Amino acid sequence: MGTVTIGVSIAVPEPHGSELQQLRAGFGDAAAHGIPTHVTLLPPTEVDGADLPAIEAHLTGVAAAGRSFPMRLSGTGTFRPLSPVVFVQVVEGAEDCARLQTRVRDASGPVARELQFPYHPHVTVAHGIDDAAMDRAYEELAGYEAEWTCSGFALYEQGADGVWRKLREYAFGGAVVPPQAGAPLERGGLAAH
Repeated sequence: MGTVTIGVSIAVPEPHGSELQQLRAGFGDAAAHGIPTHVTLLPPTEVDGADLPAIEAHLTGVAAAGRSFPMRLSGTGTFRPLSPVVFVQVVEGAEDCARLQTRVRDASGPVARELQFPYHPHVTVAHGIDDAAMDRAYEELAGYEAEWTCSGFALYEQGADGVWRKLREYAFGGAVVPPQAGAPLERGGLAAH
C-alpha cells in the first residue's frame, strides 16, 4: 500500500465550513478548495498504509472516551511572522481540542509525533499568500462568529492531487459504525471525486 499522508481534525459544520472555505478562496488561497474547513488535531503525518487499521482502532478508542463540547469561533489571529497564517480563533472549546489532540498523538499510540509548533487550535483562513491578502483576511474576518456542539472528529487522507478526503468519522461516546457494517467505507467512495 505504501506511504499515505493522513490528518485528524474537527470539521467546521455547515453553513460555516463552506462559508469560510469560500472566503479563504476569495483571499487568493489556492489550497482552499482542497482542504475542508477544520480545527486540526493531528497535522499532516506520513504513515505506512498498512498501519491504517491500527490507527482507526486507536481513533475509535479516543472517540469512545470523548464527550461532546461547545465550540465557538470569534475574531481573527495570525502566526505571522513565524508562519504565514491568518486564522479564526477558537474562543470556546480550545482546552477540549488540546486534550483531544494529546490523546490522538499519545506517545503509546500509532500516530505518536512531536509538533513543529506548540498546539494552538484555530481555523486557517489564509496560508502562504501575499501580505496584502493576509491583512485583508485578518481585517475582514475580525468580527466573524460561529458556534456549534462538537460531537466528534474525522480521519482524512491527502490524495496525490493535494486534496484532503474524509476516510472515516468518529463520534464521541463510541457511536462509530464498524467498517464492515452499514454503508461501504467512504475511502472508496470519495476517491473518484
